[in-house]
Amino acid sequence: MQRMEKEIMRTPSRGSRRAFLKAAGATALAPMLVPSRALGLGREMAPSNRISVGLIGCGGRMNGVAAALARVPGVEIRAVCDVYDPNRERFRKQYKLGKDDSVRDFRELIARDDIDAVAIASPDHWHVPQSIAAIRAGKDVYCEKPLSNTIAEGRALADTVARYGAIFQHGTQLHSASGTRRACELVRNGYVGELKQIIIGSPPGRGTGVQAEAPIPKELDYDLWLGPAPVAPFTPARVFRHGGLPGWYFISDYSKSGWLAGFGVHDIDIAQWGMGLERSGPVSVEGRGVYPQQGLFDTIMTFRIEFTYANGVKIVMTDTGQNRHGVKFIGEDGWVFTRGGIEAEPRSILGQSLKAGDTRLYRSPDHAQNFIDCVRSRRQTITPAEIAHRATSTALLSGIACKLERPLRWDPEAEIFPEAQDANRLLSCALRAPWVL
Repeated sequence: MQRMEKEIMRTPSRGSRRAFLKAAGATALAPMLVPSRALGLGREMAPSNRISVGLIGCGGRMNGVAAALARVPGVEIRAVCDVYDPNRERFRKQYKLGKDDSVRDFRELIARDDIDAVAIASPDHWHVPQSIAAIRAGKDVYCEKPLSNTIAEGRALADTVARYGAIFQHGTQLHSASGTRRACELVRNGYVGELKQIIIGSPPGRGTGVQAEAPIPKELDYDLWLGPAPVAPFTPARVFRHGGLPGWYFISDYSKSGWLAGFGVHDIDIAQWGMGLERSGPVSVEGRGVYPQQGLFDTIMTFRIEFTYANGVKIVMTDTGQNRHGVKFIGEDGWVFTRGGIEAEPRSILGQSLKAGDTRLYRSPDHAQNFIDCVRSRRQTITPAEIAHRATSTALLSGIACKLERPLRWDPEAEIFPEAQDANRLLSCALRAPWVL
């Protein structure tokens, strides 16, 4: 897969941040000097030290993320960023911040030398550009799911995390649930017998009617909201909640595989962990689905997808109209089902205790706590960038397979389709200048 060259921001001194941004104008991400802490040097922290966090993308999802981080002892929310002024002001007041701690442009926030880490809950098409810029500015990153909008972007981010020694946590919070870990340990240690199949039920996408162009609200920096995505006329359903969820979840310019990746990545993440293939992926994929016939939303609604792995196990993933929401591991001697909790048949499987020599998986009492603990200790998080990239890649593969409507062979090591150039062209997308990777 072609590696992406990246331009990133030169970090100004704290006193010159606004002068820098004014001079930079629309320039996106220019070269910078890498601070030593971005390389993991001089970053030993006493557990009692406070961790200062900046929030990027203060919409509905950030409510839960910020609250979880703020509950962790020693964490201070230090600054907020959003392109929509009412969102930003609400968070500024909630965390009792000054006017200078509330900005529209994320580049200004990551330029601050008094912020240790950022939480990113912006639209999907911004996850990778903002994460890479933050990491190169010396910040650790908690980024909401899915990791990336394309497989190429995800690889670029995972490689950047590795190169800079950053701490990264992906917002697949069920990975920290005790029921999830218990289910995966039972499967990986053979307590359901030889694993044969995994069934995933994941929420469907949705459609909407034609949406008329509308005036851009003065409180919204719409060009910055679009960022690397193509220019498109403003309509509220594109940017704001529509039918209870943000509309951009279901528009391919911002979420290539729609809700398949936006929510399905949670379930795929668990399935691959239960197989012990969380750092790999399938060797083939095929799928079919139903798409909206018209209107603003254009990503898949209902679907059935099959992934085959090198160990012979198949994942069958459907919308929740066909299978219960969650992940069901089916073995020769029974099954285990998890969606944070755990069920099994026969129930006696739940009474099994791990034995000496059994695989014991990473324990995380709380996803936000795990991230902050790792910022302090420099230990890898429970959902680091490489695992996040693999789960997100599998979700994105499903969207490609459904779009092309034919079986595809996938090489999880090279991250290409060996026999399908039309599919390979869907592994990346052009980014609108000047927001380049």
